[in-house]
Amino acid sequence: MTMERAMWIDNAHVGPAEGGWIDSEDPATEEVLGRVPAGTAADVDRAVAAAQTAAEEWRYTAANDRAELLHEVVARSMGHLDELVELLTREQGKARPEQEEEVEWALTSLRYYAELGRNGLGRVIPSGEPRTQLNLVLKEPYGVVGAIIPWNYPLLLLSWKLAPALAAGNTVVIKPSELTSLVTLEWVERCFGHLPAGVVNVVTGTGPDAGEALVRHPAVRVIAMTGSVATGQHIASVAAPMMKHLHLELGGKDAFVVAHDADLEAAADAVTYAALINAGQVCTSAERVYVPAAARDEFAEAVASNVAALRLGPGLEAGTDLGPLAADRFRTKVDGHVADAVRDGARILTGGRAPERAGYFYEPTVLVDVQDRMRIMTEETFGPTIPITTYDHLDEVISRVNASEMGLGATLRSSDPAVIKRFYEAVKVGTVWINDPLTDNYAGPFGGMKMTGGGRELGPEGLETFLETKHVHWDLDPTPKEWWLPYHDGDDADVPA
Repeated sequence: MTMERAMWIDNAHVGPAEGGWIDSEDPATEEVLGRVPAGTAADVDRAVAAAQTAAEEWRYTAANDRAELLHEVVARSMGHLDELVELLTREQGKARPEQEEEVEWALTSLRYYAELGRNGLGRVIPSGEPRTQLNLVLKEPYGVVGAIIPWNYPLLLLSWKLAPALAAGNTVVIKPSELTSLVTLEWVERCFGHLPAGVVNVVTGTGPDAGEALVRHPAVRVIAMTGSVATGQHIASVAAPMMKHLHLELGGKDAFVVAHDADLEAAADAVTYAALINAGQVCTSAERVYVPAAARDEFAEAVASNVAALRLGPGLEAGTDLGPLAADRFRTKVDGHVADAVRDGARILTGGRAPERAGYFYEPTVLVDVQDRMRIMTEETFGPTIPITTYDHLDEVISRVNASEMGLGATLRSSDPAVIKRFYEAVKVGTVWINDPLTDNYAGPFGGMKMTGGGRELGPEGLETFLETKHVHWDLDPTPKEWWLPYHDGDDADVPA
């Protein structure tokens, strides 16, 4: 039996929308799980109005009270953990252990920002006249935040925006991906319903309809979005005339570099994980692998051996290592990148095809004889591929890593301090992993450089992005100052006519 869910606006169910319904599929079976309303601009207007009204009270709610309300979200989530993980797995597709990690990471984000929100909203700075003046730097919420969330980590990447936005005193209107709206509604309704009405709202629908209306709404002062460069560029062009604050994370084409001193077997294990977690559907996936030329064959064979042993299957099935891709169009893109590379001279060691079974599966694929000019090395693939190429010198590989227009992250496998220092200083990316790829630290900022967008999530920077700065100059002595106008002493005899 399929589920039918309404939108969540002002702590109430709203739907169906005038735009009809959107089906949500299980990507492992291609069966319809349920449907959600195809929200329209009218639904966005209603959600933003509720968020505006709630913002007037929420911004003045004591930070300690907001913290306790966020901790209550975590408590309620723990009470629904099994249901959330199961629905997330069925709707999104990745293996259940990875879904369990996603929910835990999302709750960790809420715990972190619940406490960081108590820490301070500004500072006192030295005044020009310390006896009579007070200077304050205040950090204030913007008001209404529009959060546009992708499908690959729908709860985690929502929490990275929602938790700091709420802790800062903003209210939020969420536009989830059409592919993962069921689990988003489930989480918000069950676990955020104790927050004041209008503080958290969910409008389901497509990007061109609900998403576009959210970006264009004049009362939405912040747009926080994780998605493609093209979508980010469009949002920026729409938001610029209204001077909205943008927080954009626009994907990556991350490099994985095996140094000359690296243990090849351990490096093969690391790259298998870094490239194939969530079937490669991670913005920080290792999508370009560089290994010293002399070590290429040994390393590639170790990687291929690892990959050939992985098990494809539904995420809820015990023993599954890799689930399906989220939709058939994403599988088509991956297959196109692989086919183009092979036509241009690359060679497949393992994988390279869609298995004959239900679901949007694609075999994890290892390629060698890959060239930097190939699409699989320049465009974001977002699938289970490991393209391996070679290099000779450290400065050469750093230059090739930096040649990408993306700048999200990069991984280095090495134990040589000189190599490590040279690498992390020279590469133009937001996160550098040395030996332990794709590990996040909630106190450390996450984001990229160049076309990746430049926003930062996590850490104090993740809270700062949802706060705007105000300087207050307060003189306790209201008497006129000697340096005020007029500059003459009142005798007009010497003043020209």
